[in-house]
Order: sequence, then C-alpha cells, then structure tokens
Amino acid sequence: MAGTITALKYQKKNPHRVNVYLDGRFGFGLPDVVAARLKQGQFLSDADIASLQGEDAVERAYNRCLDYLGYRPRSESEVRTYLKQHEVAEEHAEAVIARLQRAGLLDDEAFARFWVENRERFRPRGPRALGHELRQKGIDDRIIDRVLEPIDVSDSAHRSGRKKAEQLRDADRDTFYRKLVAYLARRGFDYETAREVTDAFWNEFHAAG
Repeated sequence: MAGTITALKYQKKNPHRVNVYLDGRFGFGLPDVVAARLKQGQFLSDADIASLQGEDAVERAYNRCLDYLGYRPRSESEVRTYLKQHEVAEEHAEAVIARLQRAGLLDDEAFARFWVENRERFRPRGPRALGHELRQKGIDDRIIDRVLEPIDVSDSAHRSGRKKAEQLRDADRDTFYRKLVAYLARRGFDYETAREVTDAFWNEFHAAG
C-alpha cells in the first residue's frame, strides 16, 4: 500500500477523522490528531502505514474506554477484559492502559475506595464481602487491606441490619437472634460483630420502660 499522499480530507460523517489518499486513491482513515502531522506529497512506506494504523487502533480503543469509564470508575482488570472483549490487540491494549493511567483515569486504589465508599453509603457490607467483591474486580490484596482499614465495622453492621431488625422486632428472642445473625453473616460480617449488633438491637427494642 506504500505511496505518496495526494490528499487529506476530513470525513463528512465524522469531522474528527481524516481520509488519507495515496497516489490518487483512498488509502485509509485516521484520527485528526494523528493525521495532523501528515502532509500532501509525503511518501509513506508500508512500515509507516502500519505504524499509523496502529496509532489509529489505539486512539479508537482509548475513546471507547472513555465511554466505558463514563458510567462509573473501573478497575484495570475490568478495562483489560473490556478491551479483550472488543478484540483489541494486546500491544494496543497495553498502550491504552498506560495512557489511561497517565491521565489519572485508571487507578485501582482510587477505584477500590470509590467501591467501598459507595457500598458504605448505600448498601453496607462487612469486610469479608467487600474484600470478595474487590478481588472479583482484580484488585490486589494490599490495596484491599488499605481501603478496608478505616471502616467502622460495627457502624456498618448496624446500618446494614437496621431494616431487617425492624422486621424481626416482634419475633421471639431465639428467632430474632438466629435470623439477624445469619442475615449479617451473609453480608460479610464476622460472627462476633453480628452477635454484638444483634444484642444491641434486641436491647433497643426490649429496653425496660
């Protein structure tokens, strides 16, 4: 496909892409940021064209990832899986990952903190459950330990169990304890915390006077 650039024309349907014509015939399209360094009369070898098309592939994948990240923060593992699902070549995926990291758009610790804060605000979970969720997202155990360390586990368990405890407040003691402890355990709280919180709710609902 080697040849001399005879024209560079913006695409009508996408003003951010440029059609490159070689020896009077359409050759390939490029993002405008890549095409900006080309000029009419410039000779492109096969190697030059392959390099430009590689840059195009990276630019396309990068913009696709920006859309993907627009819904919520993602872990590096999630982005890698996303790129693989869209059949982005490994070398191009690595370039996209590095670019996202340099831009501050891909940071596993920031993602993990977002995940935990979101859970704490809307659906409190115990450290065991949160750790499991983060591992499924590909987060390193050292990061998990750091982001979970500040959590007030007892407070989270109280907020997580409040609605269930209210539903059980008229149950007998054995049923109340069995069901609430099990409920909290399923949400990742250890037995000691679940029992402590269940005691607190029972005493709250059945305090003298």
